Amino acid sequence: MPMSIPRHIAIIMDGNGRWAKARGLPRTAGHKAGVETLRETIRAAGKMGIPFMTLFAFSSENWSRPRSEVSDLMGLLKLFIRRDLADLHRENVRVRIIGEREGLGKDIRALLTEAETLTDANTGLTLVIAFNYGSRNEIARAVQRLVADVSAGVLAADAVTPEAITARLDTAGIPDPDVIIRTSGEMRLSNFLLWQAAYSEFVFLPCYWPDFRPSNLAEAIETFQMRERRFGGVTAQDIAL
Repeated sequence: MPMSIPRHIAIIMDGNGRWAKARGLPRTAGHKAGVETLRETIRAAGKMGIPFMTLFAFSSENWSRPRSEVSDLMGLLKLFIRRDLADLHRENVRVRIIGEREGLGKDIRALLTEAETLTDANTGLTLVIAFNYGSRNEIARAVQRLVADVSAGVLAADAVTPEAITARLDTAGIPDPDVIIRTSGEMRLSNFLLWQAAYSEFVFLPCYWPDFRPSNLAEAIETFQMRERRFGGVTAQDIAL
């Protein structure tokens, strides 16, 4: 049977700060280098025919970082969208944003909306950007929607199923990730896609994110292809794409 390309790859882009520190550079230099890696990775994923890719760009916990670093990260986000959005659109990439938007500045919210609106009809790679995202917060918001629907009589209490929760997550309509990659050598999810990762395969790479290359992406895919996915059963199962 031919090896299949994962339908959905998610990446925790970790190690920018440590990459910069190892070179005697400020942390912002690591974040800038990480953006260049981001561009290269998106292009590579498109060429490989990967339908969905989710990138953990900024967690809801990242606001606790020094104000100057947060400001730098917001500046890089704005620059990325303003400079790269047109290219993504030309390459038929569809952008979706997941995460809590309540409380974000109007300028950031406007940019996120612009990215989604401009690319909404595109049919190539769906690029999911997790921004101001925390999985526990996402699940809590989904449960709040369920409670509201039950209270309003729209949904019966016994209709609260895993599928009902999935349909109310930020990722509704997006398949669960087949493989989650984390760079930097850390081996944890860090509040990323906890619900969706129930049967994901994990690939932890020792390189820092700025050093991640398309060859590393290909390596992670090869690792995934060697895994036997049983989804709780006894024998391997193929999931129809």
